[in-house]
Amino acid sequence: MSTPLAGPRIEERNLPFYRRFWIYQKERFPLVAHTPLILAFSYCAVSISSRLRDDVWPQWPSAAVAFLTCLLFFLQLRIADEFKDNAEDARYRPYRPVPRGLVKLGELGRLFALAGLLQLAAALWWSPPLAVLLLVTWGYLAAMSFEFGMRNWLKARPIVYLWTHMLIMPLIDLYASSTDWMVAGLAFPPHGLLFFLAASFFNGVVIEIGRKIRVPSQEEEGVETYSFLWGCSKAALVWWLMVLATAVFGCLTAWKAGALAAIGPLLLVAACGCGIVVAVFLCRQTERLAKMFEPASALWTLCLYLSLGILPGVIAHG
Repeated sequence: MSTPLAGPRIEERNLPFYRRFWIYQKERFPLVAHTPLILAFSYCAVSISSRLRDDVWPQWPSAAVAFLTCLLFFLQLRIADEFKDNAEDARYRPYRPVPRGLVKLGELGRLFALAGLLQLAAALWWSPPLAVLLLVTWGYLAAMSFEFGMRNWLKARPIVYLWTHMLIMPLIDLYASSTDWMVAGLAFPPHGLLFFLAASFFNGVVIEIGRKIRVPSQEEEGVETYSFLWGCSKAALVWWLMVLATAVFGCLTAWKAGALAAIGPLLLVAACGCGIVVAVFLCRQTERLAKMFEPASALWTLCLYLSLGILPGVIAHG
């Protein structure tokens, strides 16, 4: 399998960086797939904040700064993983962009720094105090990248590893929401935002588990999927439990925003749809059905953030 790909891989290395990065993003950070999710994610954080604090629509600069910063945060998370997993990728996954020489770690490191400068510039342009929370988020991202100095200990405890790394999700959402409430002069997030941050945490777990459920024929040596760690059936059930936990905190957020009657049934139907995916997979554990968890996670995420980000405002001003 590697022989037919050897020629094109050699040609890739001679391309200018922007073309090599275009190939890289398609494989490791597909903008076509990620942009709608991150837009919904960031806009919802700003919209919920503005709804909870003053029942208004968010200002467009808040939404723009939140989206740009979140997009770059997730790019930085991907780049940080390239550094963190470099040894394992070189050993077990030589087909990935860094091991095969498409991009160098040094190039990605400079891209990481450029993303940080853009995030800082956006914060300083919109409201300089945002830089404080930006630094806090960077700090947690850095600690994650170095596995909190406990790599072997965390690797031996996959559940602890999962939740410590997923804490970055509500932290990013907190920063996105701060482009609204901090700019409005509040010293602390509006009451009720904690429910939204909890929903973001559990939704991050949904996405993380959903992209790592496979049947035995899909498993790769050196890749610790949740189906490998827990078994296919248990991983699928845990995924659905995380969907339900997300739905609970999503409903609590909707209740605080005055839109539970509209959003609650919508999330219930979507959660039942996710339950059907699990039930079908438990009956027939095939490669095709295992691949359904990742798009199902994406659709669930869009449903959650679009409903919370848009419906409360429509109900209040419709």
